[in-house]
Amino acid sequence: MGLRPGRIYRDVPGQPYTRMSQKSDNDNYISGAPAPKITIFETGDKTGEYDSHIVLKVDEECCIRSNALESARVAANSYLSRNLTMEDYHLKVKPYPHHVLRHHPLAGVAQADRYYEGMRKPFGRPIGRGAIVDEDQEILLVRVDSSDTDVARKAADRAGMKIPVNFRVHRKDQD
Repeated sequence: MGLRPGRIYRDVPGQPYTRMSQKSDNDNYISGAPAPKITIFETGDKTGEYDSHIVLKVDEECCIRSNALESARVAANSYLSRNLTMEDYHLKVKPYPHHVLRHHPLAGVAQADRYYEGMRKPFGRPIGRGAIVDEDQEILLVRVDSSDTDVARKAADRAGMKIPVNFRVHRKDQD
């Protein structure tokens, strides 16, 4: 079975569902939640000195699945590595997908009325992870030299196409 559409999980839940532990004897912890799809959060030269910082921010609060974060990272890193060397940039994905996404499969066959009784708000089983982000929160940070700013903007723009809400790419002021 394929992934469900991202628009299903885009809305921010009332309370994050995050209790993860390896403890199986305690009922307060989630068991069997899958690991996040994104495992690498930083690529490029982490210790380099860079003049320009390009950031990708979301325009509204939402929940971004770990699949979307990984896809955005791959898109940005692919464009950066194609146009620059690994020593010329530093790419960082900022949010971590703590929120556990759930799904309750419903019966899709005829005469399934009895199955639906009492199932108005089903809890569901864990199927993935998502990062709950606020309005104007930074999703992606690309650090480059001032001569490579256009390449970094294009990479951040390509990464923004992978997230489920509107976004902005701009240059961050250095402190």
